[in-house]
Amino acid sequence: MLTPSQSGGHPAPAAVSAVGLRKSYGDKTVLDGIDLRIPAGSVFALLGPNGAGKTTAVKILSTLISADGGQAQVAGHDIATSPDGVRTAIGVTGQFSAVDGMITGEENMLLMADLHHLSRREGQRVAAELLERFDLVEAAKKPASTYSGGMKRRLDIAMTLVGNPRIIFLDEPTTGLDPRSRHNMWGIIRELVSDGVTVFLTTQYLEEADELADRIAVLNDGKIAAEGTAEELKRLIPGGHVRLRFEDPQAYEAAASALRDATRDDESLSLQIPSDGTQRELRAILDWLDAADIEADELTVHTPDLDDVFFALTATATVPNQPKENAR
Repeated sequence: MLTPSQSGGHPAPAAVSAVGLRKSYGDKTVLDGIDLRIPAGSVFALLGPNGAGKTTAVKILSTLISADGGQAQVAGHDIATSPDGVRTAIGVTGQFSAVDGMITGEENMLLMADLHHLSRREGQRVAAELLERFDLVEAAKKPASTYSGGMKRRLDIAMTLVGNPRIIFLDEPTTGLDPRSRHNMWGIIRELVSDGVTVFLTTQYLEEADELADRIAVLNDGKIAAEGTAEELKRLIPGGHVRLRFEDPQAYEAAASALRDATRDDESLSLQIPSDGTQRELRAILDWLDAADIEADELTVHTPDLDDVFFALTATATVPNQPKENAR
């Protein structure tokens, strides 16, 4: 995964930046003065519950709608004063496919090439390359209505790449896809970033943001509730712990007596010790067990994940809080 910095420690130039973006519909404030800075060549994920304003942010930054206030630049172009400059630099794939099901995949690609004013020869070359890249050659002559959901999404992104955009907005690109198709889409996104493309991703799949994004912002009630790397966000939420389980009741009692901060579970003979899951803390616990000549039969670590972060930061979140434990 590319990091949002260049060699020498200097910050990468911003592909997208925004200050104080605001948008309301009637008396409903959708965006309430949000700030963003997305380094070039990185993946930025915007998380939030339904209605949080994710799609509105994408529409404003891609010049599909205007903001009520604030400023933003995309690829160095002001979204208000240079919308044409923005449009030539970006590609947008929305929640709902732009694919025309009545024509073939190849015809969809060639239509997009025409919209980008490519010559017939150049359009055919670009279409052929992208159809091959996205594993759609065998289906190219078939009506797009016969494609599976994953194939339509691949075609959708292939069409977005016809104009060779350096910044791509993917608005919930894997919604409705099965797990295999979703993982295939992740691979495509990683390839785009490895080519230097900047990806602005909105998603409700927390694992998706964790897997792909260099930086994540959580949008709630029109405001950015938190922003940072996945690890930084996880550290905002308390609740990390180490769980020690014992087969020997005597070893359990000895450990419980010595570890005053541990929470006992006498039925399962386990102790829960508050911990941030760092290597230093784990080593200290293991060293203590060795020094006391106490052997735990199982050690598991729980650190807050993005489910925990999302649930804690979004008042309307409905995502279940499902701790992940890694057995040692």
